[in-house]
Amino acid sequence: MSEATVSARSKKATKNGVTPKGSRARAKRTAPATPVSAEERRALIEQRAYFRAEARGFQGGDPIEDWLISEKEVDELLARG
Repeated sequence: MSEATVSARSKKATKNGVTPKGSRARAKRTAPATPVSAEERRALIEQRAYFRAEARGFQGGDPIEDWLISEKEVDELLARG
């Protein structure tokens, strides 16, 4: 395929809103998530740890482990925005 053909296809794809594979064009990013306060973060972790214990019928398990796992999950979700 000639360079002209590749260039024409790239322009057409970009014009149609599709970014060609390997292109340096960047997709529009959404606005970053609103930062969460320490109190909100703590409440999210607390709620998630509670639901974790509830899912096992509040039997067995370790509340500290529930908290630490929940903390990691919340932090990952917040980092993703």
